[in-house]
Amino acid sequence: MAAWERRPNDAMGTMSVHEADASPLPAPPDEWERYSRQILFRPIGREGQARLAKARVAVVGLGALGTASAAQLVRAGVGYVRLIDRDIVEPSNLQRQSLYDEADAAGHAAKAVAAADKLRLANAAVALEPCVTDLTWRNAEPLLADVDVIVDGTDNFEVRYLINDVAVKHGIPWAYGGAVSSYGTAAFLRPGDTPCLVCLFGPDAGGGHDTCDTVGVIAPVVSIIASLQVAEVLKYLTGNLGALAPGLVHIDVWHNEFGTVRFGPPRADCPCCGRREFAMLAPRPDALAVSLCGRNTVQVRPNHAQPGERLDLDRLASRLQAVGKVQHNAHLLRVDLGAVQITLFPDGRALVHGVSDPAQARALYARYIGM
Repeated sequence: MAAWERRPNDAMGTMSVHEADASPLPAPPDEWERYSRQILFRPIGREGQARLAKARVAVVGLGALGTASAAQLVRAGVGYVRLIDRDIVEPSNLQRQSLYDEADAAGHAAKAVAAADKLRLANAAVALEPCVTDLTWRNAEPLLADVDVIVDGTDNFEVRYLINDVAVKHGIPWAYGGAVSSYGTAAFLRPGDTPCLVCLFGPDAGGGHDTCDTVGVIAPVVSIIASLQVAEVLKYLTGNLGALAPGLVHIDVWHNEFGTVRFGPPRADCPCCGRREFAMLAPRPDALAVSLCGRNTVQVRPNHAQPGERLDLDRLASRLQAVGKVQHNAHLLRVDLGAVQITLFPDGRALVHGVSDPAQARALYARYIGM
């Protein structure tokens, strides 16, 4: 919890600065020195810094936005940060995903783990929990419902709507952000006080949007959108609720455009925050193979996977060495089959690189891993 407590099962989940514990946490002088320039900023001060040290934040997606946001949060002294991502580092990420380097790309490092490794070097006092997993209806609540704020670093609306459902159900604010090409948007959504994502975009906003893989993206807009997200998180966690942005911020760095669309009230007829229908959290069959847009990569899930079940990567590495070059560690195994590579995670999920047909990817998984 942050320095004030959110009422359990409160649908609104609104926190007031008047509920805050005003006594700052004791801290050794060297720790105060680390944050001295931030403490000199009057709206934060020592009291705000103490609140940050107690705060828990989850960052969903460790791509361009997520890495920039996570770096700012950790350096700011947020006490606990959970890092959630399903993917591995690739060379094309290095242009804008600021926590990774060439060694991470060459080693096909899991993004969540590589990000945590870099962030520990920046601030060892912050508790970091890397989670190499795909956020789904099965694990969204365990991963997101115990934090004070959720930060959106994702690249698709399906996951954002999942975050929105958890946020509304549990009364957790979240920082929405999106950046593509030279433009981006950001908003800080507080259940009960602002519209939710369904209010803003409707229940079916998942398709037909530009992506980084179709129209590209430049790093400056990523940095700006991530900074806007983190600024709102810092305002909220330090009790500066009156300073929160009043709407959806939009920016185009190439065409020098910047503006804000002010929020209206939450919609009474909203399926999510009005009627409290959490469609994205409803149990449903998981897609066994999903093509990742623009990547020539298909994600495959085994049809027999059980929650908590873990593969023996050492044993699989020994078996797969007969068919291709194998690299593996505690977090993933990668086998190079020539034109195709398979990256396998302990939960059985795999990324099949070099194919775009889900049926072909499943066939390769069945042949080399076993369904």
